[in-house]
Amino acid sequence: MTKMLTGATLYALAVIEHATRRVRILGATAHATAGWVTQLARNLVMDLHDAGAEVRFLIRNRDARYPAAFDAVLQAESFEAVQTGVRMPRMNAVMER
Repeated sequence: MTKMLTGATLYALAVIEHATRRVRILGATAHATAGWVTQLARNLVMDLHDAGAEVRFLIRNRDARYPAAFDAVLQAESFEAVQTGVRMPRMNAVMER
C-alpha cells in the first residue's frame, strides 16, 4: 500500500527473486480485489515460464486479499505458497525494504 502525493492510496503487487534480487512489479491499482490478485498470479506464472525460471517457493504475507484461488494457481504449477509467520517481520525482510 502506497500513498501518492495526491492522497490516493495504491496497492502494488511485486515479487523479488531472492537469488538475483530481481524485482518484478506485477501491477498496481487503487482497488485491490481477490480477482485482481488471482489474475496477477496467472500472469506471474506465465512470465516465469517464458523466462525459463525455476521457482519452488513464494513467500507471501497473511493479507486477506490473497484468496484460495491465488494459492491454487501457484499449486497447479508446483509452486509452494509459504505464508509469513505471525509477528515475524524478519521472515519477509527483503520485500519490506
